[in-house]
Amino acid sequence: MKKTFKLDIEGKNRDRVLEAIKNEVRKYVKRERRRELPEGVDFWDFDCRFGATEEQAVVAHLATLTGLMDGIAKEGGSQFYVEILASHGHRQQRPAAE
Repeated sequence: MKKTFKLDIEGKNRDRVLEAIKNEVRKYVKRERRRELPEGVDFWDFDCRFGATEEQAVVAHLATLTGLMDGIAKEGGSQFYVEILASHGHRQQRPAAE
């Protein structure tokens, strides 16, 4: 998903638009996680970028996206860019406790 979301839509409440965007992002992630895993892959990982525009987007963790969206909305921004790309994840062995 690579998309620029607009918060100011005429005739719609800004808070409701923000909640609808968050819901769309959650649905996308949930749908991607349901896809069948290729051979040798443990889980779906996500490479995310977030910013006010596509050019200003920086790497972000999936868990922080909703907070970043809230931050842009509180600052009064009119739009933001979200990029979420599914990638192959491999579990790492935990180091032995000493």
